[in-house]
Amino acid sequence: MIRTTVIAAGLATAPLLAFADSLSLAFPLDCTLGQDCYIQQYVDLDPGPGARDFTCGPLSYDGHKGTDIAVPTRADMRAGVTVRAMADGVVLGARSDMPDTGYSDATRAAIDGRECGNGVVLRHPDGWETQYCHLKRGTVQATRGQTVKTGDPLGEIGLSGKTQFPHLHVSVRRDGAVVDPFDPDGEVTCGAPSDTTLWTDAPDYVPGGVVSVGFAEGVPSFDAVKDGSAAQPLTRTSRAMVVFGLIFGGQAGDTVDLAILGPAGEVITQAVTLDRTQAQLFRAVGKRTPQDGWPAGAYAGTVTLSRDGRVIGKRTTVITVPR
Repeated sequence: MIRTTVIAAGLATAPLLAFADSLSLAFPLDCTLGQDCYIQQYVDLDPGPGARDFTCGPLSYDGHKGTDIAVPTRADMRAGVTVRAMADGVVLGARSDMPDTGYSDATRAAIDGRECGNGVVLRHPDGWETQYCHLKRGTVQATRGQTVKTGDPLGEIGLSGKTQFPHLHVSVRRDGAVVDPFDPDGEVTCGAPSDTTLWTDAPDYVPGGVVSVGFAEGVPSFDAVKDGSAAQPLTRTSRAMVVFGLIFGGQAGDTVDLAILGPAGEVITQAVTLDRTQAQLFRAVGKRTPQDGWPAGAYAGTVTLSRDGRVIGKRTTVITVPR
């Protein structure tokens, strides 16, 4: 069983820390931020019923007590992404037997009381703890009392516990109080976040972005996009050509530009303004196949996310239509 520390709502973050004895954290995943993983949500630093991350941005939700580092799709999870210890420590608890079902009405009862899913809790000096949640069943490489070093493998990203997308939820605590590793003094100044962090090499803050792009011959389901199974090869006679993009951190008023450029020039472009804020979403645009078929050659599909006239995320994928 994993031993967890229950934090009261009024103790969501620790007060001012003495940084001379603070923890130094390494990045916990075998992935590259901005390429094959991204930070979906941060610790909620709003003391009220709302939510805000350490920049006063919206990448959190009410009461969130950790940092969520996600991979784009369930296919990436199935391929295996190693979770590693962020600092030297001793294993306080570990669990590895929960299925990677995700959270839904059907799984609610089985997950109740075990929201972390499969995971590991590490104890560090001076009252520090780190907790690693939602690991893949059967991958946890830790036993109670074991000593681990920074970078030692603990398991793999999974879909166990109370989660609806594959990610690592990592919590940092000191003397039972949650600490945001991006702003550990707990004093939030909007527009000027603290330059002191617990990270050895602090990840850049990215306010939203495009995490995957693909082609298909019809608009795919959101579930297929999140699974990583939506992309299809296209031929000259495919019924349509559609480009789709999976997006995180979209806010009302953001613009999503979708475009397909082929060997004969522009196939289609479309700009969509988001009407609501969503942690994850997808958008797609396409065109029916012309009567004489698609010209053979390379087609580039690009999805761009812009906010207040500034591009904050962009990805392109290329496919080839054979002769």
